[in-house]
Amino acid sequence: MPPPPTLTKQKSGLAALREKRNWLIHMLYVRQDYDACLETIDEALKEARGMSEYPIYVKALIKRQRGEIQESLQLFQAATCLNPHNICNLKQVGRSLYLLGRHKAAIDVYDEAQRIGIDDWEIWHNKGLCNLYLKQYEAAAEALKRANAIQRHDATYMQLGKVYTLQEDYRTAIEVYLEALEFSPENPEILTTVGLLYLRLGENYKAFDFLGNSLTHDPRNPKTILAAGSIIQDHSDMDVALVKYRVAAVQTPNSAQLWNNIGMCFFGKQRYVASIACLKRALYLDPFEWIISYNLGLVHLNTGQYASAFHYFSTSINLKPDFPSSYMYLAVTLNRLDDFENACSAYEKAIDMEEDHLFELNYSITLANNEEFERSRDHFLEFETLFQKLDDEAKNNDAEVLEMRQLLSSTLGVPLGSLSSAAQPPPANAVHSNAPELQAEAPSPG
Repeated sequence: MPPPPTLTKQKSGLAALREKRNWLIHMLYVRQDYDACLETIDEALKEARGMSEYPIYVKALIKRQRGEIQESLQLFQAATCLNPHNICNLKQVGRSLYLLGRHKAAIDVYDEAQRIGIDDWEIWHNKGLCNLYLKQYEAAAEALKRANAIQRHDATYMQLGKVYTLQEDYRTAIEVYLEALEFSPENPEILTTVGLLYLRLGENYKAFDFLGNSLTHDPRNPKTILAAGSIIQDHSDMDVALVKYRVAAVQTPNSAQLWNNIGMCFFGKQRYVASIACLKRALYLDPFEWIISYNLGLVHLNTGQYASAFHYFSTSINLKPDFPSSYMYLAVTLNRLDDFENACSAYEKAIDMEEDHLFELNYSITLANNEEFERSRDHFLEFETLFQKLDDEAKNNDAEVLEMRQLLSSTLGVPLGSLSSAAQPPPANAVHSNAPELQAEAPSPG
């Protein structure tokens, strides 16, 4: 039975009253004239006695853009009460909950939106983000894949790749990004991310290819310049790397990673004062970045400032205790400070963490310098075992290693290439080698 004519007229009149200012609210909002928009919204809500959905919705959007997330959440919830079947309201409630860090509550809202609506890309994407922050990586990956199945977006590919990167499944992450490049081949952010992943896997040529392609589309992207510069720097072309970093410094003058890399460029050019100045600026910008302290330790070790080197290596170890090279360089520093016992402990710690021919060689040199010839011979034989496993290029890569190997061989009476423990002991009048420990330049990651 249809309602009486008078009641229908009343309802249509109320609806017209509630909606008569919507066009003005929309126009002011898209013009970003938010103050005038809020005044118009308050007038519209006063006339409609707070029962108009659209003004409340737009006011919530403005509040959220101004950083008032809690107020926006309350307004979106009020709009949902007025029209509980509007999917847009529920999506905005979920978004506000996500921004407040209430990820489980946001997922519940998105589930409710899916129950009353159709499959929506935005809902699946945001559910994936919530699961990502809850560290539920499988659920996050599944939600993001469902989002891409509905409609492909660069943002979804980036987050899906991030899920696999956080799980250290770099190959799968690269596959995701390469699929994204088929959809959006000129996206510099995706190109840079692929380059960085190849750099992490040690495939520098592929990394440089993607980073160069990214710079073609965005030549001033500081993140890309930093990564490309680090590859150039690893190939000892310090001047070209510094030219790249000069461009990045204009865009991001307060980047700790940038100043760290600049400092290591000066270190490679043996300009130690400039190197220390740049590294200390990096340390000021990010005092908890372990690689900066590690690099400062290296520079001070090379300049003979052993107390300062000890301080920075100790700091680096406290910040990242699972990096074995820090212990090896700490051992070198302690030996220079005449603390032989603790130097041996640091060497043992480094060797326990990783088999490295340089650790064994330096330990052997330190023991020989302190007339511990039996122990020195044992570690030299360990060095020989590891050294023989290297390929020819790696063996001949460092002339100083070959020189120290020859010197220790003659000092300890161990024939080169001999892996037998029955080598002859050094003669009683053996010359004290007093050989310096080797110091390899530290990597400076971008």
